[in-house]
Amino acid sequence: MAEKEIFFEAEGLKIEGMLEEADGERGAVICHPHPLYGGTMHNNVVRAVAHAYQDAGNSTLRFNFRGVENSEGSFGEGIGEQNDVEAALQTLGKKNMDLVGYSFGAWVNALGLKKFQGASRLVMVSPPVSFIDFEFLRYSPKIQLVICGTRDEIAEYKKVEKMLPGWNDQALFRVIQGADHFYSGYEDELIDIIGEFLRKSA
Repeated sequence: MAEKEIFFEAEGLKIEGMLEEADGERGAVICHPHPLYGGTMHNNVVRAVAHAYQDAGNSTLRFNFRGVENSEGSFGEGIGEQNDVEAALQTLGKKNMDLVGYSFGAWVNALGLKKFQGASRLVMVSPPVSFIDFEFLRYSPKIQLVICGTRDEIAEYKKVEKMLPGWNDQALFRVIQGADHFYSGYEDELIDIIGEFLRKSA
């Protein structure tokens, strides 16, 4: 199996994605970091997450938010992007879908969590709690896994740890020693953590 480039529609805009289809009803939609700071679906963390899900036999869809690379439109301040996520979930269309967000992507997914009916679980990599206000996020059983690095100043792990019981006290919290917000050189550890999560919850 290999990823193929696709386009799907969100509010009449053409959104660019990379889709890998696998047998079965498990899948993941993966959302990238901040568009205004160079975030795209080709980011190292996004690719690592996709790799982990593909290895576990899941279909995956990673995509560029509106206004990024070949996706039409312009930056939607986290509001338009929620519509992109909704359209991505509908495009992947599996029964059991994880919604995974890294940094800005984690924030967008958290913002729209109530309306993302298609998502069974939420996985957050470095939710940027030290950069954007997360006080809006309330308890949800869908929040299942949160990953941070010890040197991440945008998603300070001690701050996340304090907030996590309010999100879901049953969620797994994994901290990667030495990793900063960009996870350069720590991609394999990310893959291992997600792989283990998927094996235990299969």
